[in-house]
Amino acid sequence: LEHHEAGGQQIYMEQENDWDRDLLLDPAWEKQQRKTFTAWCNSHLRKSGTQIDNIEEDFRDGLKLMLLLEVISGERLPKPERGKMRVHKINNVNKALDFIASKGVKLVSIGAEEIVDGNAKMTLGMIWTIILRFAIQDISVEETSAKEGLLLWCQRKTAPYKNVNVQNFHISWKDGLAFNALIHRHRPELIDYDKLRKDDPVTNLNNAFEVAERYLDIPKMLDAEDIVGTLRPDEKAIMTYVSCFYHAFSGAQKAETAANRICKVLAVNQENEHLMEDYEKLASDLLEWIRRTIPWLENRAPEKTMTEMQQKLEDFRDYRRVHKPPKVQEKCQLEINFNTLQTKLRLSNRPAFMPSEGRMVSVRNMYITWAEKGYEEWLLNEIRRLERLDHLAEKFRQKAAIHESWTDGKEAMLTQKDYETASLSEIKALLKKHEAFESDLAAHQDRVEQIAAIAQELNELDYYDSPSVNARCQKICEQWDALGSLTQSRRESLERTEKQLESIDELYLEYAKRAAPFNNWMEGAMEDLQDMFIVHNIEEIQGLITAHDQFKSTLPEANKERESIQAIHAEVQKIAQYNGIKLAGNNPYTTITPQTIDKKWEKVRSQLVPQRDQALQEELARQQSNDHLRRQFANQANMIGPWIQNKMEEIGRISIEMNGTLEDQLTHLRQYEQSIIEYKPNIDQLEGDHQLIQEALIFDNKYTAYTMEHLRVGWEQLLTTIARTINEIENQILTRDAKGISQEQLHEYRTSFNHFDKDHSGVLQAEEFKACLISLGYDVENDKQGDAEFGRIMGIVDPNNSGAVTFQAFIDFMSRETTDTDTADQVIASFKILAGDKNYITAEELRRELPPDQAEYCIARMAPYTGPDAVPGALDYMSFSTALYGESDL
Repeated sequence: LEHHEAGGQQIYMEQENDWDRDLLLDPAWEKQQRKTFTAWCNSHLRKSGTQIDNIEEDFRDGLKLMLLLEVISGERLPKPERGKMRVHKINNVNKALDFIASKGVKLVSIGAEEIVDGNAKMTLGMIWTIILRFAIQDISVEETSAKEGLLLWCQRKTAPYKNVNVQNFHISWKDGLAFNALIHRHRPELIDYDKLRKDDPVTNLNNAFEVAERYLDIPKMLDAEDIVGTLRPDEKAIMTYVSCFYHAFSGAQKAETAANRICKVLAVNQENEHLMEDYEKLASDLLEWIRRTIPWLENRAPEKTMTEMQQKLEDFRDYRRVHKPPKVQEKCQLEINFNTLQTKLRLSNRPAFMPSEGRMVSVRNMYITWAEKGYEEWLLNEIRRLERLDHLAEKFRQKAAIHESWTDGKEAMLTQKDYETASLSEIKALLKKHEAFESDLAAHQDRVEQIAAIAQELNELDYYDSPSVNARCQKICEQWDALGSLTQSRRESLERTEKQLESIDELYLEYAKRAAPFNNWMEGAMEDLQDMFIVHNIEEIQGLITAHDQFKSTLPEANKERESIQAIHAEVQKIAQYNGIKLAGNNPYTTITPQTIDKKWEKVRSQLVPQRDQALQEELARQQSNDHLRRQFANQANMIGPWIQNKMEEIGRISIEMNGTLEDQLTHLRQYEQSIIEYKPNIDQLEGDHQLIQEALIFDNKYTAYTMEHLRVGWEQLLTTIARTINEIENQILTRDAKGISQEQLHEYRTSFNHFDKDHSGVLQAEEFKACLISLGYDVENDKQGDAEFGRIMGIVDPNNSGAVTFQAFIDFMSRETTDTDTADQVIASFKILAGDKNYITAEELRRELPPDQAEYCIARMAPYTGPDAVPGALDYMSFSTALYGESDL
């Protein structure tokens, strides 16, 4: 029924026209109406201590009719006339009819005379009009008419029940199941619905009528036999009876509305708690991975060999390219989840989420990034150190082997007693030979010093095999000191007999003096030609090639010296032959024979020089290859670096522009994100080039200022920034939808924000924000009242006192200013309805009114109620409601 006079009159006119058409009422219907209307009237009259027995007789004098209207309306009617005459009765009935008309009801064809005369059909029509106005008119579900609203209410309440299909107010109620379903839906403890049978309508009807009368204070208004025995039960009787059930359960309807509000609030809280638990778990897993990884990155225990260190470098590459990227994505997703959760908490008027102690990822993530950089630098430095050590160790072994080869047999030579039995000429020869040895010994002094210096450097660089190096160096030094002592001792022995020695062979001596330095030069050249070298670029290898070319240019002059020395030996042979001298053997002054010189010379010229040529050319080719790798990496890096920077700048511009709706911006950003993801193969290709450079042990690149680490960080920052920007738009959509902000309002907010964000930083400083508020009509000018209002607003948008306001905080504030949200007081009011106006609620009431999971949620978190009116098991719903909104601890 419409709640205005014109609509009410129209409905009543329709009902009264229906009544006119029903003047020839079916006897069965009249019986049902008489019983139902009588019971309905008595359900109200008994409140005044009276009742009626015959509906058309007991209302004839108008007294009980006026009393009935006073009871059901709660208003006083004019004082009735107590006379017994017909005129008194007509006046009383007219007073009742005038009161009905004053309620917006137009009575058609019903006059006081017919009622006074006991016209049954007119009396029933009048009572039906009263029932319509005072029992049914206020029933409205989803803005429907009273009859349709009552029917819709019945359909909704009985929808879950089998064998019940309420389509009208006559046939649908004949089997009695609909009456039982209405009772069971609201008071399930009163009806065992599953035991009812559709084929036993009389039992079903009597069961419902008896339960309603006994427990719901609804009088029995119909007889089961009359309903079952009638082809089509009277609609008005059924409507009257059903309206009593509606009013009996109207309190439950309020409780259902309150329960729905509480369910909504609890669902938001449960979802937020689920998101918090997910964040805590994801953060815990990520931090556990960081906790396990950092000690590995901080481990600086050096390995002994290049192979082991290169394996460490390979493990680090796997970490950077295989193990870390998924964790970077997890961290980005964790930040997005955190931002979304905070937005949902703000939108539902809940306090911000603070993760458990130790669950914030940002600082630990910065530390692991620092540890990665330090670990990679340490790996490369350690590889350089081992490379240097290997080079020095090999150089030490070569020089030590050459020296040990030279010293072999020298002690025996210096300790022999041959001068004791030698002739004078032999003694002189021995003395000269010894002088030549001393010269040779002095020439080897540099080599011994070089060996000691290399050993010292190996010790300083912490060479793993330093003990054996030191032992070998010690043995060489001790042997060198012994050779010095033995040389001095032999010289003294020879000098004692020097006076007896006169004969000398000048040619042998000259040969020995010139052969020894030349031999030393050849040995030095051989050593240099076999010396290992290590270079890092083309310039260094070209320098070695130039030095080698210079050495080769000295070979012709050296060959002349060789030929001159060989000529001396030839002259000795010539003189001896010419003078008939029988030589005792080789040159007594030196062990260096012409054959030795020729053999070494041939080895230098034909073997070592070509080998050195080949080694230098191979190294030149390797350095040229390395230079190609540098250029290849640089070309790609010099494109990717600016590309990443450009994309970062474009994202910055996109985030402050306002092209289209938020959904358009979100679509555009996701397409933009996809274009960035599709660029990933270029990064992977660059990683491959970088791996080739590291495998080639290339540590510098003059062709580019970009390093792989710099580009990795830029790429990860780019992916994170676009994901964060998308998340910001998603959160703005969440805010818009939850707060009911229109696209035009959001556009106005963004325009105002961007206008005052002069540096496009994405945040407004305090003075910029104040200017923005003034432009939107807020009174925050520089006076005492304005400063106080601005301080209040800053406390909302900048709770951490950072001095800056983000766009998200700005629209949260604007939406909070213009929309309404659930509050703790609203939730408390809803719980109070469920509790029947008590200051506490019981577990039984929660389980009856709320879905099982939400009921148990409340029971587990509500504190016991301790007020003076507390009963055993009472729960405090007030403190629970304030805790939902952060006003107390849950």
